[in-house]
Amino acid sequence: MTIAKLTETDVRGKRVFIRADLNVPQDEAGNITEDTRIRASLPSIRYCLENGASAVMVTSHLGRPAEGTVRAEDTLMPVAVRLGQLLERPVRLVPDWVDGGFEAHEGEVLLLENCRCNVGEKKDDEALARKMAALCDIYVNDAFGTAHRAEATTHAMARFAPVACAGVLMGAEIDALTRATSNPARPLVAIVGGAKVSSKLTILRTLAEKVDQLIVGGGIANTFLLASGKRIGQSLAETDLVKEAQAIIDMMKERGAEVPLPVDVVVADELSALARANRISIDEVGAHDRILDVGPKTAARLADIIAHAGTIVWNGPVGVFEYDQFAGGTKMLASAIAHSSAFCIAGGGDTLAAIAKFDIANDVGYISTGGGAFLEFLEGKTLPAIAALER
Repeated sequence: MTIAKLTETDVRGKRVFIRADLNVPQDEAGNITEDTRIRASLPSIRYCLENGASAVMVTSHLGRPAEGTVRAEDTLMPVAVRLGQLLERPVRLVPDWVDGGFEAHEGEVLLLENCRCNVGEKKDDEALARKMAALCDIYVNDAFGTAHRAEATTHAMARFAPVACAGVLMGAEIDALTRATSNPARPLVAIVGGAKVSSKLTILRTLAEKVDQLIVGGGIANTFLLASGKRIGQSLAETDLVKEAQAIIDMMKERGAEVPLPVDVVVADELSALARANRISIDEVGAHDRILDVGPKTAARLADIIAHAGTIVWNGPVGVFEYDQFAGGTKMLASAIAHSSAFCIAGGGDTLAAIAKFDIANDVGYISTGGGAFLEFLEGKTLPAIAALER
């Protein structure tokens, strides 16, 4: 795909508008509890400052605001403060910015208030996009996490800005995902965990046509175990999707590929921090057992698959790793990825949490900031924001 990139664009003396993804978690008092997305936005902002942009305007969504008003919980003020601390310079928050009317001083960074509060943002309104595009000389989309949504600041605005390009983060995401999907080093191993097959059915089908090994975990694995004739007791599963799971297993077999299912598991009669974990063979699962992790034999087998991989795509844990007694499988998986020479791209909230818990961020080839966008790209879908930049 051919997309103009910010790092190949002359920004000197230009007004630059950056659509970032600064949708960070906050506590009840509005304090930012985790700032990874703000830090991820810094390279594009710094590039513009260091290369002489006359003004740098940044906007983002935050939470799920109603259009037409900015409530206390919707404001980007805490983000402006944190961004200023990281940039070591003041960042001014600008309310009511769509119609202009605000001054941007030479070399200043402005944070434009929550873009999803603007009427027409979610509907990709053309009139709104034209107004916003008129504010800048260069439009930069650096919000990969929202690339699968066609909204005014992520899609329509690219049509009307004099120049439209991908930011540093967006460009890196596209490059990494393209590397993992277009011509990957083999064997290509995909790890897909999560509670429900239904939420990842499309991606499972797509990957089944491409990968050499499809590792499934969590409730998804339980549904596949049912399809293979195993008892799962009271474990989380989707019985109405057993046929879909079987179809994916069959599809892989026809290609000479495999869905390696657990041979041993960790079970308990409840899910809690105090639950007693028992390691048993998959054939020993009782009527009241809940499968909450893969067992050591299975984890060792998965680690061996990863050790021989050429490319790894990771989305989701293989157990309830938030509780230490059910974290063994995901921990061994994480360790195997960390020690693998394969290129690994990882994405999704639970995956990022696992990477943080087991401290392997520096050992993963690329960590995607996208959740839904990450999955849709892997599925081969056209992401509206990327399509707009291509055009």
